[in-house]
Amino acid sequence: MFPSAVEDAPPGFHSLGLSRSMLQALKSIGYAHPSPIQAAFIPEALDGNDVLGQAKTGTGKTAAFAIPLIEMLEGRGKGPQALILAPTRELVQQIVVEMKKLAHGQDVAICGIYGGEAIERQLRALHHGVDIIVGTPGRVIDHMERKTLVMTDIFHVVLDEADRMLDQGFRPDIERILRKVPNPHQTLLLSATISPEVRKLAERYMFEAVEVNLSRDEPSVESIAQYYVTVDHDRKIDLLVHLLRRDKPRQCIVFTRTKRGADKLALRLRGVVPGVATIHGDLPQNARNRVMQGFRDGSIPVLVATDVVGRGIDVNDISHIVNFDIPDDPENYLHRIGRTGRMGKDGVAYLFVCPDQGEPLTSIENLINKTLPPLKLEDFEAHRRRAKTDSSFRMLYSTAETRSTSQAALRQFG
Repeated sequence: MFPSAVEDAPPGFHSLGLSRSMLQALKSIGYAHPSPIQAAFIPEALDGNDVLGQAKTGTGKTAAFAIPLIEMLEGRGKGPQALILAPTRELVQQIVVEMKKLAHGQDVAICGIYGGEAIERQLRALHHGVDIIVGTPGRVIDHMERKTLVMTDIFHVVLDEADRMLDQGFRPDIERILRKVPNPHQTLLLSATISPEVRKLAERYMFEAVEVNLSRDEPSVESIAQYYVTVDHDRKIDLLVHLLRRDKPRQCIVFTRTKRGADKLALRLRGVVPGVATIHGDLPQNARNRVMQGFRDGSIPVLVATDVVGRGIDVNDISHIVNFDIPDDPENYLHRIGRTGRMGKDGVAYLFVCPDQGEPLTSIENLINKTLPPLKLEDFEAHRRRAKTDSSFRMLYSTAETRSTSQAALRQFG
């Protein structure tokens, strides 16, 4: 159903037929050359096609749909002309920030609508007139029911990180919104993975869509140096402090399994490491906004986060990821480390593994089809007692044999 687009990347944005004002905005924010997804996606979108784009996180997907949307806007009418749906309020905020940079020097009104903040700001913005709406599905439906969001002028719809929205149970909301969008309209769908559910959604709501696939089937982890560290549970905080002092990361996210664990860890770290903050779902929205602003501008170099919130963080200069708690789901490991190594930059990911966690380590390695090397720690003792250390090494040796056998089996059977 989906014909393939030509993926030959032009040398620069000039060859994409963009306006002078857009080229100036791109120059001002340091965008010299389009990324592969931008080079393939932007021309198809500018031609008015429905486009299904697949690319890993950190490849410039936001600009891939934001640039053509801004270029295709017409004179302001009664309601917005473009609607962008995203799974989390953090991602909505990041898209708004990026789009405002790209629209610099142009009369483009962009409004983010999401839960967790007073609705009055959103109501005022919608009343004064908005060209582009960026929102979470739930809050978009809220405004539709209030009749504060006029849908009659919408001609462009973007489903960003569609796989995540479906994973989080937003399919009924997405379909309800799409049924209210006037026809004809253009639909742009972007996703890190094209699951059967994503493809079914695309086939139902997109018309003769062009497919732009810049993502290989295997996880994209080539630019990330990954290590595991076997460590006793009561030595994990000391190990984290040691690594932060040793590596001095530009920006680092430390992932914990629970919100309470994130709070406790951040509290312990603040006394010994400068610039530590925490973010999770129980934090009030205004506090989350302050934390994310500090993380983006570098005043908060170390962010302790849970998986749900961490997946919404889209910052390109993150140098380190620390898996303080091993994730329950191996897929979450990929989502975590995908926060670093973005836009061609290198990244480092550490995985803390307690002596009884050989099985989840093996599951992660089977998923990425790679054996993680142990991190050599010559100046840190990760275990309290020698006997315990010997036991840990015996367990890890056994785990290594299991990993090797599992991966050999994977290679044999494809």
